[in-house]
Amino acid sequence: MKGGSPGTRRNMKGDLQHYMQVGIVHFMAFPQSMGGDGPIVETVNKIITDDFFSSIEITQINDIEQRKQVARMFESGRMTVGFGAQPVLLRNKADLNSFDEEKRRFAVDLIKGAIDQAYELGAGKLGLLSGPKPEQQEEKAVGLLIESLKEICQYARSKGNLVISLETFDDATDKKCLIGPNRLAVEVAQEVRKTDPTFGLMLDLSHLPMQRESSRDALFTARDYLNHAHIGNCYIKDPADPAYGDQHPRFGYPGSENDVDELVEYLKVLLEIGYIGEGSSNVVAFEVKPVGDESSDIVIAQSKRTLITAWNKL
Repeated sequence: MKGGSPGTRRNMKGDLQHYMQVGIVHFMAFPQSMGGDGPIVETVNKIITDDFFSSIEITQINDIEQRKQVARMFESGRMTVGFGAQPVLLRNKADLNSFDEEKRRFAVDLIKGAIDQAYELGAGKLGLLSGPKPEQQEEKAVGLLIESLKEICQYARSKGNLVISLETFDDATDKKCLIGPNRLAVEVAQEVRKTDPTFGLMLDLSHLPMQRESSRDALFTARDYLNHAHIGNCYIKDPADPAYGDQHPRFGYPGSENDVDELVEYLKVLLEIGYIGEGSSNVVAFEVKPVGDESSDIVIAQSKRTLITAWNKL
């Protein structure tokens, strides 16, 4: 962290970066880059040159020369890189569990393209999400999702060691995804691991209030399959508010669900289940997004302060 003494991020446990790799989802912090264009190089540079972060999650970059430049930046900056394919699916309304085979194939092919980009960028992990929860035949949809994920994993492993991570979302509030409940996510992971033992789940503190699950219940349910963790906030009180749903407002946004105390509990359970711990290289990444005319830089700085405060309360 810049501008502070080493003691500002220490507590009785010691330096928080010795217990986890602190990361950030680039395309949420700088949402103008989410479609693969915009000031990607400049904003990626801001994160790489901030030594608070050792991990970054990027999404598609449309320009091949820009991709090569960013890949070189990641390498020289010694960053742990993840690729977020969630925007690729969402922006294309793509559904990995669609009952329409042509639509399901479209979604699988989109992810294969994302895997190719992930390798170009030097990513070690790729995150994705299920399609929408159907009004009926949920069991059939789960089977189709498993089929899609197995094919995706096989494609990823045919090219290298990229790890696939299924992120769990709300099933009723905003994204209304099939996955969904963390219990159901574990059932999917058990099946996919028969094809790819590295496959795992990504849980996000931001999503837990919408999933109607506590940190303790969700993380203990998924503990054997957890391979990535996000931290952030959500607002679900008033649909008219610009932060409503899965918008990842800053911690402590007025009327929102997560702030220091909720982050303390999430970190406490991550320690209990062994996801973070002394010498761990597992990633805990901010997924925060400016609301309205808020500054990305200020939201990032506030997030860092919130994490330090929470860590010092453990």
